[in-house]
Amino acid sequence: MRERIICTDYAGTITEMLKKGILLNTNGDKFNSMVIGWGHLGTLWGRPTFAVYVRQSRYTKAQIDKTGEFTISIPLEQIDEKINRVCGSMSGADTDKAAEAGLTLEEPSVTKTPGIREYPLTLECRVLYSEDQDVSRIPADIVSRFYPDPSDFHTMYVSEIVSAYIL
Repeated sequence: MRERIICTDYAGTITEMLKKGILLNTNGDKFNSMVIGWGHLGTLWGRPTFAVYVRQSRYTKAQIDKTGEFTISIPLEQIDEKINRVCGSMSGADTDKAAEAGLTLEEPSVTKTPGIREYPLTLECRVLYSEDQDVSRIPADIVSRFYPDPSDFHTMYVSEIVSAYIL
């Protein structure tokens, strides 16, 4: 049974788990899930928001651009090493990550992108705004550490959280 939540009540859990790797799920051509370690939970334009950063080269980026939505799946206690290994190292373009990682997809409430039973804290999100990073405006030490190929930068997606719950 799904328990509706106020996402900011879980800000500590979301922030702590984000450091360990949570899942960004898309459902454009097919379901895909990728591990993310960067993101922001907050309020923008009077709406609850979650911002994610996706590299230009990722299959996930094409999926978000196509649908304008995604879900975030967060474990409540600890990450599952197998799930994070599969979803963090394989491309969804040529791998069925749900099958490979043993994910149980759960019907969404508002969007068309499922949540994941194994990572039950779910944020359903719709993109409000996106922008490509301008690498020339990022400090040199960060560019050298995170952007060895400066053409493979991130796109920031600021999304409205349209539904939040625990599966």
